[in-house]
Amino acid sequence: MRQFPFLHIDAFTNLPFQGNPCAVVLDSDGLSDEIFLKIAREFNLAETAFVRTCSIADFAVRFFTPAEEIPLAGHPTIATVFALVETDRIRLEGTTTTITLELKAGVIEVEIRALNHQPLRIVMSQLKPKFMRTYEHSEVLPSFGLSEDDMLTGVPIQTVSTGTPQLMIPLRSPEALRKARLDIAVYELFHRASDFSTPHLFCLTGATARGQTFARHFGTPPDLPEDAFTGSATGGMAAYLWRYNLIERPTFVAEQGHWMNRPGEASVEIVGPRDDIATVRIGGSAVTVMCGQLLLEDP
Repeated sequence: MRQFPFLHIDAFTNLPFQGNPCAVVLDSDGLSDEIFLKIAREFNLAETAFVRTCSIADFAVRFFTPAEEIPLAGHPTIATVFALVETDRIRLEGTTTTITLELKAGVIEVEIRALNHQPLRIVMSQLKPKFMRTYEHSEVLPSFGLSEDDMLTGVPIQTVSTGTPQLMIPLRSPEALRKARLDIAVYELFHRASDFSTPHLFCLTGATARGQTFARHFGTPPDLPEDAFTGSATGGMAAYLWRYNLIERPTFVAEQGHWMNRPGEASVEIVGPRDDIATVRIGGSAVTVMCGQLLLEDP
């Protein structure tokens, strides 16, 4: 019997049972993709992260939902780095420590900002945004039970990727966002011919006075029906907002999960001009909720 240490961490929050939970499995070298997927289904969280040794970065990490591997993910990145600090696999140096992670999407840089050798905020730099296919309202709205009156006008529905392609759906108000309901049968038919992984619906009003945006992110079985906080899509959303002049400043606070009783927030910084964004930096806190050993039979 082999044992693999894991931590269950809530990301984009500093309070347990809030934000988005992620299981981080350490020392996962030698495990197969099939086992990764089985473990992700066993934890049954939005994502499970698997940390491995790496020759081109400080660590390699792979992210699996209960359905598939994804190339880049936000809250698992925050959770993974926090877990590595918690288990002394990363030693903090002064107020800012910078590391690199090899993801399926590529190598990214992560900053750990600390006080008294305790991580206060973990900031990931996502990949250069790609603005991809646009969609007609009539193609998209039936999947979510929305109407033209619910949409923010003057901007497209568009796939944006900062490592994982996600569909940006801008809504005019929190009321429109709240009424969204995923019609799985209609959505799956639409999704088969699309270029994105998952949809991100958002409005330009925070859930609290701290936030400038509030979002919801949907999935289909065996993935969870709704994600508590989606860091990769927050990066794509930020790039979209900056490109289409929907925000005046390149820094803001994004909120998600409050209606699920798992409130989370991220600090957002867009780097580069509106027509040539270099990266989006997504920052958040994290907290360990539990830890243990994953037991697997020897092959």
